[in-house]
Amino acid sequence: MTTPPRVLVIAGSDSSGGAGIQADIKTITMLGGYAMTAITAITAQNTTGVQAVEVLSPDLVVAQARSCIDDIGVDAVKIGMLGSPAIAHALADLLEDVDAPVVFDPVMVATSGSVLADADTIAAFERLMHLATLTTPNYPELAKLGGAENLIAKGVTFLAKGGDAPGEFVKDRLHRPGNEPMEWSASRIDTRHTHGTGCTMASAIATGLGSGISLEAAIERARDFVRAALLAAPGFGAGHGPLGHQAVRKNWSPG
Repeated sequence: MTTPPRVLVIAGSDSSGGAGIQADIKTITMLGGYAMTAITAITAQNTTGVQAVEVLSPDLVVAQARSCIDDIGVDAVKIGMLGSPAIAHALADLLEDVDAPVVFDPVMVATSGSVLADADTIAAFERLMHLATLTTPNYPELAKLGGAENLIAKGVTFLAKGGDAPGEFVKDRLHRPGNEPMEWSASRIDTRHTHGTGCTMASAIATGLGSGISLEAAIERARDFVRAALLAAPGFGAGHGPLGHQAVRKNWSPG
């Protein structure tokens, strides 16, 4: 039996199950990985917005991560919502000594429009971006980070996701220092059920990297998985509904 890749997720909890830790666990499990978690914040959240947030202490977040790393071990790390600059810096200190690929999803704004990171937290993201194997900003997050040219100048490897950009096609563009950009494009899926797409994408990429496939292959597989999950959305909620992670198994397999 093949040993599943061990993926440590460091992110916030979404009480409605559509994004955050819950979407990460579903994604990693569906792709054959073993999910572990270090929860950074508890949110009261649903498809219409974020109603309340309570951020945990940096010491507790690091303790959760260290418990997983020291016993189970880790093949990849996915970082999502952080909640505070102190957590960002504490995790950067921790991950400097972790020999595993890191996928950093710089969560700042939920699909509903709710702000999940303040200015100081965004400033602290820079350490994590330089530690990460890949950073995955969406269209508005990339703007808040100073734009593509700014990240290119800083030597950050990042995937500029196009789901929130205007246009008939969704284009994701990979930028790596010393390499020509690589772009993937597909027709836009017309749906309001997009809650958790960023979390799902980053966790899928991390699972691929943890299993030993290349960055390009991990991105391609993650894109396919997200599109399948969008098409399988169950239709829940009055706002931006969740994806259909579980239903993907009916018409898709991780090749």
